[in-house]
Amino acid sequence: MYTKFSISLVLLALSVSLLARAQSAPQGGGDFSDNPQPRKLPREAILVKGAWWTASDSVTALPEGGRMANNVYANPYFGLAYTLSPDWTEKYTGPPPSDSGYYVLAQIRPAETFKGTSRGTILIAAQDLFFTLTPAGNTLELINNTKDNLNAEYKVEQPPTLVRIAKHSFVRFEYVSPVAELHWHVLATQIRCHMVQFVFTSRDTKLLESLIQEMNKMSLPEEAGPISGRGGDGVPVCIKDYASGENIMERVDPVFAERRFNPVPVRIIIDKEGNVKHVHFLSAFPDQAKAITDALFQWRFRPYLRDGKPVEVETGIMFGRAPRRPTSSAAEAVNE
Repeated sequence: MYTKFSISLVLLALSVSLLARAQSAPQGGGDFSDNPQPRKLPREAILVKGAWWTASDSVTALPEGGRMANNVYANPYFGLAYTLSPDWTEKYTGPPPSDSGYYVLAQIRPAETFKGTSRGTILIAAQDLFFTLTPAGNTLELINNTKDNLNAEYKVEQPPTLVRIAKHSFVRFEYVSPVAELHWHVLATQIRCHMVQFVFTSRDTKLLESLIQEMNKMSLPEEAGPISGRGGDGVPVCIKDYASGENIMERVDPVFAERRFNPVPVRIIIDKEGNVKHVHFLSAFPDQAKAITDALFQWRFRPYLRDGKPVEVETGIMFGRAPRRPTSSAAEAVNE
């Protein structure tokens, strides 16, 4: 018979895997046929050839560019800084973004110096609203969809509710696994057309509440909110599907040397004159990234006006075959 502890570990691992749907790391891996003197694999790492994130420059901030240092998780792209107590740390960095725009930004857990009687985890994640497979237009709709499709093995403790954290609006959602006696408290907001969520997991609800109260020390951009968070005020305005129709004045299609069938989600920033100034691939093979980047820098867009003045725009484009939303039967098979 399984113990409650072993069941809780299985459910926790399942919860994180279902949230992330992440891909493996595509470094030059274990195929030695073209590498007679391979390098020794690093410990605790699996190297696999495949698609990866990349960008046209190393200066522009990216969603996956956040770092934990001196007990502060800082993410320049989202304009947030989250201070934690010294008893919490990040041991491993998250996987690359998925081709549906899901990011594991940080996985935080108690450090060896932690003195509490109960333990827990903090997951900081983001979902790109341009590429999500869920039919939702903002963070509030995404969280409501999560509640409506919650696995039957979980029980809702608090339905999605608007709350104030760090002087900003968040949506709070809580659920529990009665079998494992594990609680999940989710706090989510929206920044630059991404759902940014903080997922606290523990058996101790008092610990979870204290962690959530510490979020009030967090700094966030003015735009943050469950139904707002669409850029502006020093960052590009984010507009879904701006790269379509009459907004495109000149277009050059990428020329690929090899035919592939993977989705290639791309975020671009368009400057005030309508030129592409930055290209960010969430997932692409190197040859795809080069061909698409060469083409996109030749595109010309109609400048976007706000209050009669041109502003920079950030939008998303899906090249290749878009990922499909799992069918109900497939989802049930995974849950089995």
